[in-house]
Amino acid sequence: MLYAIAHFLRDKLRWLWNFVECINAWLFSLRYGKKLKIFSFSGLPTGYEVTPMRDVPTDKIVEFFSRQPEEAFEFFKPHGFDMKSIKRLQRNRAFLGYMLLDTENGNIAGYCFNRCFFHGVGYRGRMVDVAYRGEGLGTAMNKLLNEVGFGIGLRLFETVSKDNVASYRSALSASKVKVVKEMPHNELYLEILPD
Repeated sequence: MLYAIAHFLRDKLRWLWNFVECINAWLFSLRYGKKLKIFSFSGLPTGYEVTPMRDVPTDKIVEFFSRQPEEAFEFFKPHGFDMKSIKRLQRNRAFLGYMLLDTENGNIAGYCFNRCFFHGVGYRGRMVDVAYRGEGLGTAMNKLLNEVGFGIGLRLFETVSKDNVASYRSALSASKVKVVKEMPHNELYLEILPD
Protein backbone atom coordinates (compact mmCIF):
# COMPACT_ATOMS: atom_id res chain seq x y z
CA MET A 1 0.00 0.00 0.00
CA LEU A 2 2.75 2.46 0.97
CA TYR A 3 4.61 1.57 -2.23
CA ALA A 4 1.57 2.44 -4.39
CA ILE A 5 0.99 5.73 -2.56
CA ALA A 6 4.64 6.74 -2.93
CA HIS A 7 4.60 6.04 -6.67
CA PHE A 8 1.33 7.93 -7.12
CA LEU A 9 2.74 10.97 -5.31
CA ARG A 10 6.05 10.82 -7.20
CA ASP A 11 4.39 10.44 -10.60
CA LYS A 12 1.22 12.56 -10.26
CA LEU A 13 1.74 15.08 -7.43
CA ARG A 14 5.42 16.01 -7.71
CA TRP A 15 5.10 19.12 -5.47
CA LEU A 16 3.61 17.02 -2.65
CA TRP A 17 6.24 14.30 -3.15
CA ASN A 18 9.01 16.93 -2.84
CA PHE A 19 7.46 18.30 0.37
CA VAL A 20 7.11 14.80 1.87
CA GLU A 21 10.75 14.04 0.90
CA CYS A 22 11.96 17.16 2.76
CA ILE A 23 10.10 16.23 5.94
CA ASN A 24 11.18 12.60 5.65
CA ALA A 25 14.85 13.58 5.15
CA TRP A 26 14.77 15.77 8.26
CA LEU A 27 13.14 13.04 10.40
CA PHE A 28 15.43 10.34 8.95
CA SER A 29 18.50 12.43 9.73
CA LEU A 30 17.33 12.90 13.32
CA ARG A 31 16.79 9.18 13.78
CA TYR A 32 19.72 7.68 11.82
CA GLY A 33 22.25 10.50 11.33
CA LYS A 34 24.59 9.46 14.13
CA LYS A 35 24.61 5.83 12.98
CA LEU A 36 25.53 6.91 9.45
CA LYS A 37 28.44 9.03 10.68
CA ILE A 38 30.14 5.99 12.20
CA PHE A 39 29.30 3.57 9.37
CA SER A 40 31.94 2.33 6.90
CA PHE A 41 31.81 -0.33 4.17
CA SER A 42 33.79 -3.52 4.61
CA GLY A 43 33.06 -5.64 1.51
CA LEU A 44 34.25 -3.59 -1.46
CA PRO A 45 35.08 -5.37 -4.70
CA THR A 46 38.81 -5.27 -5.56
CA GLY A 47 39.73 -2.34 -7.81
CA TYR A 48 36.74 -0.21 -6.81
CA GLU A 49 35.85 2.37 -4.20
CA VAL A 50 32.47 3.60 -3.01
CA THR A 51 31.86 7.32 -2.79
CA PRO A 52 28.68 8.94 -1.49
CA MET A 53 26.68 10.45 -4.31
CA ARG A 54 26.81 13.89 -2.69
CA ASP A 55 30.64 13.88 -3.03
CA VAL A 56 30.64 13.26 -6.80
CA PRO A 57 30.22 16.22 -9.20
CA THR A 58 26.61 16.36 -10.41
CA ASP A 59 27.58 16.68 -14.05
CA LYS A 60 29.65 13.49 -13.82
CA ILE A 61 26.61 11.61 -12.48
CA VAL A 62 24.32 13.02 -15.18
CA GLU A 63 26.90 12.00 -17.79
CA PHE A 64 26.95 8.46 -16.32
CA PHE A 65 23.19 8.12 -16.83
CA SER A 66 23.28 9.71 -20.30
CA ARG A 67 25.78 7.15 -21.62
CA GLN A 68 23.66 4.17 -20.61
CA PRO A 69 21.66 2.49 -23.38
CA GLU A 70 17.93 3.09 -23.54
CA GLU A 71 17.12 -0.48 -22.44
CA ALA A 72 18.88 0.20 -19.11
CA PHE A 73 15.91 2.40 -18.17
CA GLU A 74 13.19 -0.05 -19.16
CA PHE A 75 13.03 -1.39 -15.59
CA PHE A 76 14.92 1.39 -13.77
CA LYS A 77 12.92 4.59 -13.20
CA PRO A 78 13.42 5.48 -9.51
CA HIS A 79 13.91 9.23 -10.14
CA GLY A 80 14.79 11.79 -12.78
CA PHE A 81 18.24 11.67 -14.33
CA ASP A 82 18.63 15.37 -15.19
CA MET A 83 20.85 17.88 -13.36
CA LYS A 84 18.03 19.27 -11.17
CA SER A 85 16.82 15.81 -10.06
CA ILE A 86 20.35 14.61 -9.26
CA LYS A 87 21.15 17.77 -7.25
CA ARG A 88 17.94 17.25 -5.24
CA LEU A 89 18.96 13.65 -4.46
CA GLN A 90 22.48 14.73 -3.47
CA ARG A 91 20.98 17.08 -0.86
CA ASN A 92 18.45 14.54 0.45
CA ARG A 93 19.86 12.98 3.65
CA ALA A 94 17.37 10.10 3.45
CA PHE A 95 18.59 9.11 -0.01
CA LEU A 96 21.70 7.04 0.60
CA GLY A 97 23.15 7.12 -2.91
CA TYR A 98 26.61 5.78 -3.75
CA MET A 99 28.79 5.72 -6.83
CA LEU A 100 31.04 2.73 -7.44
CA LEU A 101 34.26 4.13 -8.91
CA ASP A 102 36.89 2.24 -10.87
CA THR A 103 40.12 3.05 -8.98
CA GLU A 104 42.22 2.58 -12.11
CA ASN A 105 40.62 5.38 -14.13
CA GLY A 106 38.08 7.11 -11.83
CA ASN A 107 35.14 6.14 -14.05
CA ILE A 108 31.74 5.53 -12.51
CA ALA A 109 31.21 1.80 -12.86
CA GLY A 110 27.92 1.66 -10.98
CA TYR A 111 25.31 3.51 -8.99
CA CYS A 112 23.31 2.23 -6.05
CA PHE A 113 21.00 3.62 -3.40
CA ASN A 114 18.77 2.97 -0.46
CA ARG A 115 15.82 5.38 -0.56
CA CYS A 116 15.09 5.52 3.16
CA PHE A 117 12.14 6.50 5.28
CA PHE A 118 12.22 7.70 8.87
CA HIS A 119 10.01 4.85 10.09
CA GLY A 120 12.81 2.34 9.39
CA VAL A 121 12.26 1.18 5.81
CA GLY A 122 14.57 1.43 2.81
CA TYR A 123 14.12 0.61 -0.88
CA ARG A 124 17.25 -0.38 -2.73
CA GLY A 125 18.17 0.02 -6.38
CA ARG A 126 21.25 -0.13 -8.58
CA MET A 127 22.57 0.31 -12.09
CA VAL A 128 25.82 -1.03 -13.54
CA ASP A 129 27.51 0.95 -16.31
CA VAL A 130 27.15 -0.74 -19.69
CA ALA A 131 30.96 -1.11 -19.98
CA TYR A 132 31.17 -2.97 -16.64
CA ARG A 133 28.29 -5.43 -16.98
CA GLY A 134 28.90 -9.12 -16.39
CA GLU A 135 31.54 -8.57 -13.68
CA GLY A 136 29.30 -9.16 -10.66
CA LEU A 137 29.12 -5.49 -9.70
CA GLY A 138 25.32 -5.50 -9.34
CA THR A 139 25.57 -8.28 -6.77
CA ALA A 140 28.43 -6.48 -5.01
CA MET A 141 26.39 -3.27 -4.82
CA ASN A 142 23.39 -5.16 -3.44
CA LYS A 143 25.65 -6.49 -0.68
CA LEU A 144 26.90 -2.96 0.04
CA LEU A 145 23.33 -1.70 0.25
CA ASN A 146 22.46 -4.53 2.62
CA GLU A 147 25.49 -3.72 4.73
CA VAL A 148 24.56 -0.07 5.21
CA GLY A 149 20.79 -0.67 5.45
CA PHE A 150 20.94 -3.47 7.99
CA GLY A 151 23.92 -1.79 9.68
CA ILE A 152 21.80 1.20 10.67
CA GLY A 153 18.71 -0.89 11.44
CA LEU A 154 16.46 -0.63 8.37
CA ARG A 155 14.11 -3.17 6.84
CA LEU A 156 14.98 -3.34 3.14
CA PHE A 157 12.73 -3.87 0.14
CA GLU A 158 13.09 -3.90 -3.62
CA THR A 159 10.97 -4.35 -6.70
CA VAL A 160 12.44 -6.40 -9.51
CA SER A 161 11.04 -7.63 -12.77
CA LYS A 162 11.52 -11.27 -13.65
CA ASP A 163 11.96 -10.00 -17.22
CA ASN A 164 15.08 -8.10 -16.15
CA VAL A 165 17.10 -11.27 -15.82
CA ALA A 166 20.43 -9.73 -14.69
CA SER A 167 18.83 -7.63 -11.95
CA TYR A 168 16.60 -10.49 -10.84
CA ARG A 169 19.57 -12.87 -10.52
CA SER A 170 21.61 -10.21 -8.75
CA ALA A 171 18.86 -9.60 -6.19
CA LEU A 172 18.58 -13.31 -5.45
CA SER A 173 22.31 -14.07 -5.34
CA ALA A 174 23.21 -11.16 -3.05
CA SER A 175 20.52 -11.68 -0.46
CA LYS A 176 17.99 -13.88 1.16
CA VAL A 177 14.63 -12.57 -0.01
CA LYS A 178 10.96 -13.08 0.68
CA VAL A 179 8.39 -12.36 -2.01
CA VAL A 180 5.94 -9.96 -0.39
CA LYS A 181 3.73 -9.59 -3.42
CA GLU A 182 3.58 -10.43 -7.10
CA MET A 183 2.74 -7.27 -9.00
CA PRO A 184 1.62 -6.47 -12.55
CA HIS A 185 4.10 -6.59 -15.43
CA ASN A 186 5.93 -9.63 -13.99
CA GLU A 187 7.35 -7.61 -11.08
CA LEU A 188 8.05 -8.93 -7.62
CA TYR A 189 7.96 -6.86 -4.45
CA LEU A 190 10.72 -8.36 -2.30
CA GLU A 191 11.73 -7.99 1.31
CA ILE A 192 15.47 -8.36 1.71
CA LEU A 193 16.27 -10.50 4.75
CA PRO A 194 19.38 -10.23 6.90
CA ASP A 195 21.83 -13.13 6.59
